[in-house]
Amino acid sequence: MNRKILVVDDEESVRHVVSFTLEQAGYAVDTAANGDECLEKVYSFRPDLVLLDLMMPTVDGWEVLRLLRSNPETEAVQVVLLTAKGEIHDIMFALQQGAADYITKPFGKRELLERISRALE
Repeated sequence: MNRKILVVDDEESVRHVVSFTLEQAGYAVDTAANGDECLEKVYSFRPDLVLLDLMMPTVDGWEVLRLLRSNPETEAVQVVLLTAKGEIHDIMFALQQGAADYITKPFGKRELLERISRALE
């Protein structure tokens, strides 16, 4: 069975590039353009991992992470943050809040695939 990944980013180009990369690597992929859409798709798509941007309209990535971690139905879903925010305090806070990993943009294809693979182990 293919592992399922939900790619959440408000930039269509990022969703497209990341989705293509993940599909080529054999993952089943769905996308969401904002936090509200992400929360809906977590329940319908049932991903093994959410690749989550922090800075989005409606509900930001911090709130999505908090909501996923606080719900018994979604607390086991791995969350890897993929964001332009690269400050050390953001990284530390994300890991303290339950993120499995933190990738800063721009990122390389190999780095993305290796870190997702690690988070899914």
